[in-house]
Amino acid sequence: MDFLQILSSALQQALGPTMLAYAICAIGLNIHFGYAGLLNFGQAGFAAVAAYGLAISVAYLGLSFWLSLLIGLAGAVVLALLLGVPTLRLRADYLAIVTIAAAEIIRRLGRSTTFSDYTGGSDGTRPIGSFNDSFVALNPFPQGWSLDLGIIRFTRADAWVMLVGWALVAFCLLVMFLAMRSPWGRVLKGIREDEEAVRSLGKNVFSYKMQALVLGGLFGALGGFVFALARDNVQPDTFSTELTFYCYVMLILGGAARLFGPLLGAMLFWFLYNFLVGTLNDLAGLQVLPTWLLTTTKSGPLVYVLMGLGMVLLLIYRPQGILGDKRELSLDVR
Repeated sequence: MDFLQILSSALQQALGPTMLAYAICAIGLNIHFGYAGLLNFGQAGFAAVAAYGLAISVAYLGLSFWLSLLIGLAGAVVLALLLGVPTLRLRADYLAIVTIAAAEIIRRLGRSTTFSDYTGGSDGTRPIGSFNDSFVALNPFPQGWSLDLGIIRFTRADAWVMLVGWALVAFCLLVMFLAMRSPWGRVLKGIREDEEAVRSLGKNVFSYKMQALVLGGLFGALGGFVFALARDNVQPDTFSTELTFYCYVMLILGGAARLFGPLLGAMLFWFLYNFLVGTLNDLAGLQVLPTWLLTTTKSGPLVYVLMGLGMVLLLIYRPQGILGDKRELSLDVR
C-alpha cells in the first residue's frame, strides 16, 4: 500500500474545491440549525437552484456571468420564501418535511427529459457545461502554472476555484461573526432556546426565522456556485439529499453554533472520507482481508459503515462536536 499517495490524495481533497463547496453549504446550515434551530433538510435544493440559475442563464439565455450570479441568488431567496411562508409558523418538523421534498423535486426536475434541453438531463451535459467561460477567463494565474504544496498539488484551474472558494468562506464567516454578535443574532439564539419567551418580548419570531432561512439559503447558493464552477457542469445528482446530510455530519463533527465548526468539520470529514476510500480500495486490491468482508465492490459501502460508526461514537462521547458547547444543543422545536 502506498500510504503517502493515499495521504496526499486525502489532504488534497480536504483543501480542494469540493470541500470548500460543502463547507459553504454547511456554514449556511449552521445559521439554520445551529443558531436558529430550523430543521432544514433541503440545503441541497438551495445549492441546486443557484447552480442551475447560473448555468441556464449563461448557456441558454445568453446573459452575462455576473447577472446570472444574481439570478442564482434570487432563485435561492425565492425558494426560501416559498418554503418558509407556509411552514415557519408551524412546528419545526413541517419545515423539515417541506425542505427535503423540495430539494428532491428540484433534483428530479434537473434529471427530467422534459427539461433536458435546458438542464442537460441526468448527465448535466451541454449546453449547461459551457457556462463558466467568463469565470475561467478571469483566472489570474498564468498558463501552465500549478500550486505545489509538497505532497499535494493543484492545477491552475483548481487553484483559481480554491482562491474564490476560500474568499467566499472568509466572507461567510465574517458575515456570521458580525450577525451573531449583533442584536439580530441574539434574538435568533433566543428563538432557538425558547421561542415563546422571545415572542412575549414583542419580537416577530416569524420574521426572524424567515430572515435566517433566507441568509442560510444564500450561503447554500454560494456553495452551489462553487460546485458548478469547479466542475464546469451542473449534474443533478450532485444535489441529492446526500449533500444535505453530509453538511449535517460536518456541522455536528465541527460543532454547531460555532463560527469555525462547519469549516473544521468539512475539512475533517472530507479528509477521513477520502482516506478511508483510498485505504480500503488498496486493501481490496491486495486481497489481505477475506472476501466476505472486503472486495472492490464492498469497499464503498464499508466506508459509509465506518463513517457512520464514527459519528455514533462522536454523538455518544462528544455530542457537541469538536468545537461545540453542550449548552448549544438545546433546541426549541415546538
